[in-house]
Amino acid sequence: LALVVSRGGWCGRAARRLTQLVDDWLSLSRIEAVIHARSYDILDLAGIARQVVADVNAAHDKVAVVAAPGSASKVSLPGDAGQLAQLIRNLVENGIRHGAAGDPVSVEVACEGENVRLVVADKGAGIEPEHLPRLTERFYRVDPSRSRDAGGTGLGLAIVKHIVARHRGQLDIASQPGRGTSVRVRLPGA
Repeated sequence: LALVVSRGGWCGRAARRLTQLVDDWLSLSRIEAVIHARSYDILDLAGIARQVVADVNAAHDKVAVVAAPGSASKVSLPGDAGQLAQLIRNLVENGIRHGAAGDPVSVEVACEGENVRLVVADKGAGIEPEHLPRLTERFYRVDPSRSRDAGGTGLGLAIVKHIVARHRGQLDIASQPGRGTSVRVRLPGA
């Protein structure tokens, strides 16, 4: 599938959005196809997070992501490196998209007993409690007009949910209006 994307204007934005939607949909389909397959590669989640943070920061004019104070230098777990990088990227990009302008998104990777904890948090507008249970549904948007203006396809958190399920983990989203959002992922360690 190839799309020709013009550089500017409405057509260029629409083509980029369509390309991103197709990419996200294909990604979700691939994850669902292997949901019960277990990857046994032992990975360093902290290293994957550092690489994603470096990539995201390079793509933005300002420092968009910082490591939280509790982050570990190395955290081992069994998993799929590409999917875990995509999980972190989706959460970080959501934090940037919906976070407060000028406030960085924090990323924490730490050991928690036998598990590994990943927390991505922003200080944005937050989310009303009635929306929290539906955030991982495909195409669900708290504010459709704001989400479309900010970018995104409505599939990012659905992809995150499926990656967490494939890695036999747990996903929790906490948010308070006016105080920001924190996404916590707990995964079995190595």
